[in-house]
Amino acid sequence: MPASFDDIEIGQVVPLGAAAIDSQALEAFVGAFTPGWTVDRGAPDSMVFAIWARLDAIAHTDWPQTKRLGVDALRWVRNPPAGELLRGRMTVMAKDPVGEGKGIVICQHDLLDEAGRLVFSCLTRSVFAR
Repeated sequence: MPASFDDIEIGQVVPLGAAAIDSQALEAFVGAFTPGWTVDRGAPDSMVFAIWARLDAIAHTDWPQTKRLGVDALRWVRNPPAGELLRGRMTVMAKDPVGEGKGIVICQHDLLDEAGRLVFSCLTRSVFAR
């Protein structure tokens, strides 16, 4: 990711890393957070969101992002099974400077399975330093 808001380009694609659906983690998550869900149905939506949130948090630790303003337009397409490797990516959709020291960046985030099929997507709005 570029060093500042001004270096970010619309259309830029940034990899967010990858994470596998661990069978033990899936069982623990289902038991703790999704009553009535069974692991044979794959990872529940809330776990898919948590995996994306973790990949995003790890990826943006070195970015000039200072605040996440919103996560919108969440879409869950499928529930990946245990063992599935999910790959995250972020695409810059728009940016708007706000004063001398910051700007807002709007991005689409996607989680893809091993076959490249969409599992989850959302839009984010974040403040980046200039």
